[in-house]
Amino acid sequence: MKELIIAFGLFLFIEGILYAIFPSKMKSILKKLELVSDSQLRSGGLIFAIIGFIIIYYVKG
Repeated sequence: MKELIIAFGLFLFIEGILYAIFPSKMKSILKKLELVSDSQLRSGGLIFAIIGFIIIYYVKG
C-alpha cells in the first residue's frame, strides 16, 4: 500500500510540474484530446496500464 501512495504522489508531482512549466502547451494538448475517439483513448489507456503492470512486476519480482 505504501508503494501505491508513493506512486500516486509521484504521478501528481510530475503532472503538476508539467502544468507549472508548460501551461499553454498543456491546454493545447487537452484541446487536441477532444479529437481522439473514445476507443482510441481506451486502447491507449489499456496499453499503458499493461506496460505499467509489466514494469512493476519485473521491478518487484
